[in-house]
Amino acid sequence: MLKTIHTDPGLLPFRPRILRRYARIQEVQDRITNGLSLTDFASGYLYFGMHTTAEGWVFREWAPNASEMFLVGDFSQWQIREEFRVHKHGSNWEIQLGHTQIQPGQLYKLWMRWPGGEGFRLPSYGRRMVQDANTKIFTAEVPHREEYKWKVQNFDRGRTPPFIYEVHVGMSSEEEKVSTFNEFRLNILPRIHRLGYNTIQMMAVQEHPYYGSFGYHVSNFFAVSSRFGTPEELKQLIDEAHSLGIAVIMDLVHSHSVKNIDEGLALFDGTPFQYFHDGPRRLHSAWDSLCFNYSKPEVIHFLLSNCKYWLEEYKFDGFRFDGVTSMMYIHHGMGVDFMRYEMYYDGNQDEDAITYLALANKLIHAINPNAITIAEDVSGMPGLASSVENGGYGFDFRLAMGIPDYWIKVIKELPDEKWNVGNIYYEMTNHRAEEKTIAYSESHDQALVGDKTIMFRLTDAEMYFAMHRQAQSLVIDRAMALHKMIRLIVCACSGGGYLNFMGNEFGHPEWIDFPREGNGWSYKYARRQWHLSQDPNLRFRFLELFDHDMIALIRSSDMFTQEFPEVRHQHEGNQTLAFQRGSLYFIFNFNPTQSFEHYELAAWPGNYSIILNTDRDIYGGFARIDESLTYATTGTEGGPATNSLKLYLPSRTALVLRRI
Repeated sequence: MLKTIHTDPGLLPFRPRILRRYARIQEVQDRITNGLSLTDFASGYLYFGMHTTAEGWVFREWAPNASEMFLVGDFSQWQIREEFRVHKHGSNWEIQLGHTQIQPGQLYKLWMRWPGGEGFRLPSYGRRMVQDANTKIFTAEVPHREEYKWKVQNFDRGRTPPFIYEVHVGMSSEEEKVSTFNEFRLNILPRIHRLGYNTIQMMAVQEHPYYGSFGYHVSNFFAVSSRFGTPEELKQLIDEAHSLGIAVIMDLVHSHSVKNIDEGLALFDGTPFQYFHDGPRRLHSAWDSLCFNYSKPEVIHFLLSNCKYWLEEYKFDGFRFDGVTSMMYIHHGMGVDFMRYEMYYDGNQDEDAITYLALANKLIHAINPNAITIAEDVSGMPGLASSVENGGYGFDFRLAMGIPDYWIKVIKELPDEKWNVGNIYYEMTNHRAEEKTIAYSESHDQALVGDKTIMFRLTDAEMYFAMHRQAQSLVIDRAMALHKMIRLIVCACSGGGYLNFMGNEFGHPEWIDFPREGNGWSYKYARRQWHLSQDPNLRFRFLELFDHDMIALIRSSDMFTQEFPEVRHQHEGNQTLAFQRGSLYFIFNFNPTQSFEHYELAAWPGNYSIILNTDRDIYGGFARIDESLTYATTGTEGGPATNSLKLYLPSRTALVLRRI
């Protein structure tokens, strides 16, 4: 137990606090489950909401402050009628209805009265909300009785490293519109399979009123966003992905909730504190949203049930938990640099939220031992991606969020000749030994308006007129070379997995900007221009082919059997770096002008061949290397200390060799 402490002596002074957190997790679990298993406890979605019964229908809701409740909808001509009165039992409400009293597909809301007020609300466990095209008002829909028939009943991703393709279904079309689950399944899923990614991370799955929030201002936690299609169509998409051997995880937002009253949980039963903190902790000032009160058993029950619901009802293979830093700290991590260990144990932590995250991870892995959980955290909280039993919080991975920030800084602030390969290697491998990370050079965050993708930073306006194969541009030549090298070194140094946002593999131009008043409600930048990667006259296709071959090579290798790479060569003046990981030998020459002949590198004895070369003409390079050659080491018997190989290393080129 507490392996987290044993692997890092710097944590020893905080051993009592870590022990208290560990004990608290078990104490809270025992108290709230009251003898049930965690998986049985997290079944609120099977009780609350609208369900079919042998006699017809039953609806239940949790609203402790409400004094009256009615179902109002198509079935009541949107009038308050006594036959649809919901009856109170303690803090819960229930109504039994016959088969003919309501019908699948009918729309409805709750009408509630509470001391000092009344109003319409959407059911908190509602599984489908529908937005009126004209009024933009959301309404709940009575669920259909038929269950989806899964083709793949028990998909198991195993424990293979995830190569994640991050997607937003709505903006996945070439057309200027909101795309759908069906269109994604038919048009984009085959593309992901062809590129070789084994995991899809879906954004914006949970219902959200404002499309431009990227899905992060959730209103209805159990409802699939209806702007993309029906629940059955999402299930069909996931089913088809599983049939291709692709896992599907979702961006899960449990860090906050939209403050909308009509659509969400803000004043659900007339009180501000049913689900959220009251007072100054209620509003997240930076996000303009509401913060959950994780100390309340009912809130933990709601959120844990939400985890189980998406796993069991939709067969998702895990979650990327959004905004984990914001959850774990009362100050939400804002304005804090986290430069000292004391800052993880100084009393500014939301111990209730930390306990919830640990329980969520225990639940998810109890349901599916091979599920993926990823934490979005910038604070570096120790133990976040360690097991609860080892004194951690149970995530499988943490996002390596410092890597994209590092590349932005380097590209913006340093001329090429100042790029320091030692710093690059340090940043690419900077993670705790006991934790796995998902590495990425850029995600959707770096593609939003106000930011730039790596390719756009490297090319700027040249992208618009010099990406043609016949165009001559030193700017484009540099951008093509560095785009490939950056991705390769990020992937090669990854602490357990890799992520790419859709389209960035081929250097997708421009930014992401959702329809809003400031752009005339245009979808021009809320889409993906897939045709660019298929045009034989443009260089985008070279980048896509490289990405395909890089993913195929690393997925088929034994690279991840070795926790960290072993550096074989590092020369700051030459800007060259070489390391081995598993059976692969990675060599980088970041020098912008100088190529090296007969360059000597330490290596294990044997014969080596080049299996990936960023300078290949099929990747938009200059084909300066004869790949038919075999490279034999020279030296005495022994290891890399006494053996070396010599090869030609062109400027701005990376090579991957394998020992024969």
